[in-house]
Amino acid sequence: MLAVNEYFEGQVKSISFNGADKPASVGVMEVGEYEFGTAAPEVMQVISGALTVLLPGQTEWQTFSAGEQFDVIGDAKFQVKVATQTAYLCIYG
Repeated sequence: MLAVNEYFEGQVKSISFNGADKPASVGVMEVGEYEFGTAAPEVMQVISGALTVLLPGQTEWQTFSAGEQFDVIGDAKFQVKVATQTAYLCIYG
């Protein structure tokens, strides 16, 4: 079953689905700065564009471009800066 999600007054939109092994969502972020929280560990894959991320426990921002991915621990918050519309795939668990 698909579920449409909208965050930050429509600046981030995603569609959740049941992936082959784990739940996932695919979405797009508009230009801006965001803080996300996780319940479970997540793998974020950048499909197009780029995400500049400050991961939990880190002091330096890292930029991930199309084709790259990063891991986020569960029960944490992380910061994201988006300079151009960016599409992503997030796999949970």
